[in-house]
Amino acid sequence: MTTRTVAWFHCFAGIAGDMALGSLLDAGAELSEVKEILGRLPFRGWQLRAEPVLRSGIASTRAVVDVTDDVVVRTYAHIVRLVGEACLPPRVEQRSLAIFAVLAEVEGRLHRRPADQVHFHEVGGHDTIVDVVGTAAALEVLGIDEVTASSVATGTGMLRTAHGFLPNPSPAVVALLRGVPTWGRDVQVELTTPTGAAILAAVASGFGPMPAMRISASGFGAGTAELDELPNCTQVVVGERLSNLPGPGQPVVLVEANVDDVTGEVLAHALQALLDVGAHDAWLTPVVMKKGRPGHTVSALADPALADAVRLVLRAETGSFGVRGTWLERWPDARSFAEIEVEGLPVRVKIGQERAKVEQADAAEVARRTGLPLREVLSRAESAWHERVRSTARPGRPSDGADGDSGSA
Repeated sequence: MTTRTVAWFHCFAGIAGDMALGSLLDAGAELSEVKEILGRLPFRGWQLRAEPVLRSGIASTRAVVDVTDDVVVRTYAHIVRLVGEACLPPRVEQRSLAIFAVLAEVEGRLHRRPADQVHFHEVGGHDTIVDVVGTAAALEVLGIDEVTASSVATGTGMLRTAHGFLPNPSPAVVALLRGVPTWGRDVQVELTTPTGAAILAAVASGFGPMPAMRISASGFGAGTAELDELPNCTQVVVGERLSNLPGPGQPVVLVEANVDDVTGEVLAHALQALLDVGAHDAWLTPVVMKKGRPGHTVSALADPALADAVRLVLRAETGSFGVRGTWLERWPDARSFAEIEVEGLPVRVKIGQERAKVEQADAAEVARRTGLPLREVLSRAESAWHERVRSTARPGRPSDGADGDSGSA
C-alpha cells in the first residue's frame, strides 16, 4: 500500500514565515540540510540559526535570520530570477515560486499594478526569502508530499508597515486567506503575516482538523514575542496518510436555519433563491421543534467565498432570527456533459464515472414543447445516449461520443 507524507499546520496563534520554518526544524528537519539548499541561492549577507525557546512553557524552535545586507526592496521578477538560478530541488523551486507568485498577485491587485512589476518591501528582504525558500527546503528534507492546515487565527488592531498604518489583519493577509477558514483573536498582535498566509495559500491542499495519519513527528515554531494571552507559536504535525484514506476535499460551508412559521410556498422560493445566489445545493428536512411544533430545517451547501451571501439570503427569505454554519469537506466526482436530441430538440446528459443522467430541466422543456409525457422524453433520451455509447464501441466506427462535451462542471 502506497503512502504519502503529510504535514498539518495548527495555526491556533496564526502563522508567519519564521514560525512555519521553525516548526519544521523543530519537527526534525536537519538545519544543515536546509542551509545547504538555501546556500544555492545567488545572494549573500544572511545566516540562519535555530534557537530553542519556550512559548507559554511549550518547548519551541525559533528560526532566526541574521542579516548583514540592508537591501530590503526587490521586485517579484528579481526574486523569480534568484530562485530560478539556484538549481534547487524541483519541489523546493516549485513551492517557493508558488508562494512568491501568490504574494505578487495579491500585492499587484492591492496596489493596482501588474504582478511582475510589484515591489516587495517587508517580503522582499533577505529574511523573508530565507523563510520562504527555507520552509520549502524543510518540507523537502522531511519528505512532505502534502500540506494541510487548521483554520487560521488572526489578530486585531493596527499595524505599522512600509505603507504606513494598516488594519490587522492586513489587506494582504485577508486577500491571501480568501476561501480559507479563519477567525480573529482579540490580541493586538499580527498573528498571521502575509508570508505565513502566502505559504498556506500556495502549498496547502486543504483546511480543517488534523487529517487521518500515522503520526511520526511534531514541532512548534516560535514567534518573536512572548504573549500573555496564548502560546505564540505554530504547531506542525507530520505523518503518513494511507492512500486508501480520503484526502482533503473541497472546503464547503453548511448553512442552516430551523423555522416553524413559514409556508410551503415561501420555503420553495427560499430554496430556489439559495441556488440562485450560488449554493451548491439546498434542501428541506422536516423536524419537530420546541413545544412539539412541526417545522423545517432549511439547509444550503456553499463555497466558503459565498457563505456570507448564502447566509443573508437564508435569513431574508425565511425570516429566521439567526443561522448556523458548519465547515465541511466534499469530494465531488468529475463529470462532463454531452448533448443528444429528442424529437429534434437538444437534451443534455450529465456523464459521471459510473452513470449518465438526463438533465431534468432539458427533458421538461422538450415535454412542454412536444406534448410528450416527461417520462417518455426521459426514456428516449436515455435510450439515445446508450445507443451513442454502443455505436462508439463498435469496431470500425469513428468515435463521436465526445460531441457536445462542455468539460467538467
